[in-house]
Amino acid sequence: MYKLFTFFIFLMHFLSINAEDVNSNDSDLLNNMKLLVSDDDDIVSNAINNLAKTGDPRLEDFFEFYRNSSLYIWNDKIVVCEETIEDEDFNELAPLITPLDKQPILDITGIQVKPDIFELIEVSPSRKHRIEARNALILLTLSSPNNEYRFSAVKKSGMPPYNYNAIPVLKIIQNNDTIEKIRFTAKESFLLLSVSLADTNKNKDQMIKYLEQLVEINSLRSIPVIESLKKKYNNDKATEVLLSKLHSKIIKHQKFINQITYVFQGLSLGSILIIMALGLAITFGLMGIINMAHGELMMIGGFSTYIIQEIFVRNFSAEYFDYYFLVALPSSFIISFIVGLIIEFTVVQKLYRRPLESLLATWGISIILIQTTRLIFGDNIGVNSPEFLRGGYELMNGLILPYNRLFIILMCIVSLLIIYYLFGRTSLGLKVKATMQNRDMATALGVNTRAVDRFTFAFGSGLAGIAGCCLTLIGGVTPDMGQNYIVESFLVVVTGGVGELLGVIFSGFGIGILTKILEPMNIAGFDIGAIWSKVLVLIFVVIFIQFKPSGLFPPKGRLADD
Repeated sequence: MYKLFTFFIFLMHFLSINAEDVNSNDSDLLNNMKLLVSDDDDIVSNAINNLAKTGDPRLEDFFEFYRNSSLYIWNDKIVVCEETIEDEDFNELAPLITPLDKQPILDITGIQVKPDIFELIEVSPSRKHRIEARNALILLTLSSPNNEYRFSAVKKSGMPPYNYNAIPVLKIIQNNDTIEKIRFTAKESFLLLSVSLADTNKNKDQMIKYLEQLVEINSLRSIPVIESLKKKYNNDKATEVLLSKLHSKIIKHQKFINQITYVFQGLSLGSILIIMALGLAITFGLMGIINMAHGELMMIGGFSTYIIQEIFVRNFSAEYFDYYFLVALPSSFIISFIVGLIIEFTVVQKLYRRPLESLLATWGISIILIQTTRLIFGDNIGVNSPEFLRGGYELMNGLILPYNRLFIILMCIVSLLIIYYLFGRTSLGLKVKATMQNRDMATALGVNTRAVDRFTFAFGSGLAGIAGCCLTLIGGVTPDMGQNYIVESFLVVVTGGVGELLGVIFSGFGIGILTKILEPMNIAGFDIGAIWSKVLVLIFVVIFIQFKPSGLFPPKGRLADD
């Protein structure tokens, strides 16, 4: 019993000592915080450095408060006020929280203290002290357990204004961090800081050595640094020559990365065009209908996605928000399918094999759909991508493939596989092919060609809805969004060969990649841009059709003879 009592006394003593240490540490932090209001720059700078040296993770939020001018002195205490409120007399009140734990400051009755804003003394840092606080925040965040925060701090540490105190920390991170991307970025930031430090100390040999290491790892962040140094050392020919060689090497890598990026963007654009063109190819190949409202069926898919998003926002908690896209994807197909079915039943069925009349009629429908949508929703609607489609996969340094564009390419592949199976491996596909090649003979064999027509047109419309849903991942939703893609979709159909799946794939990806490659090009001082790239693609297609009027893969059977 005596031993148990003795142990209990020792334990209580130990806990009290530790509590005193914690309180003592917090007291030191608060005392340094109070020094931030000093008129002496050196005192403020020392206080920031002392706070940063503690490594206390709670100070990450504190330095953000400091940089955003949310810190105040109230009753000789350092406090935080993030937002002010107004009482019934329109007085501006400041709900106060503690600077370390962000807990409400309570009065003796247990109610949060809300003094008038004029009772507070604002802690307003100078530009110099904001920079010091930024560097202190970076140093603190470098050891954060959160991978995203740590990566951000590692990257920022290599950006001006440079904080050379981060160099020893970066050396540890580049060797010991568990995340490969963070290790690489730490090495990159370490070398950038080392280049700046060597340049500051006028050690050109050391500076060139670090720059060579940056170029060796293909650091695109080194490009502006090298360009700045080239201007600085333009009177030193030997150094300028070395810098020029390094600059040409890294620029060559940048061009390679840009080319891959343009091709990838072209693949994602081509994927949307393919999904759009599949519906057009089926419709035109089967019915001889030129559907100018196909772009508006794409628009309906985009607005269907927006409506589903709003339903989730208003009726579900934030944790379920990302699921909206999983619902929107099939919904956009179904809604566009139904609208296409209505258009076919009311207008299109009377215009089979009458291309000119169908063009004019569907063009009128497209105008009606655009203006109706504009009256209901306005001109521009925002759709937020789900969390799992944000960010990207880093294939190599400087080359990131966005998840949203990868998803679009995946949807194109899935659509192609479904169509291949549906029209190539099922009885429905056989009926469609029979109707496409010889409608009268198909009817004589018992095929319900009217049902085939309705389904085919509606199915093509549904594909356009899928394209519209995918397009919300990379662009805005507007009533006339389909107008930007309808011409290119027809070009894909014509270039590939009417009704030919393989032709649509080749021409879709080809036109998409060619468009994205042309956009950034500069010819004789003239920037091509988005508009002229489309014009040049159109000219190319016109020339191509002169030599291959039936497209890459000419249609077979009766359709080829029509």
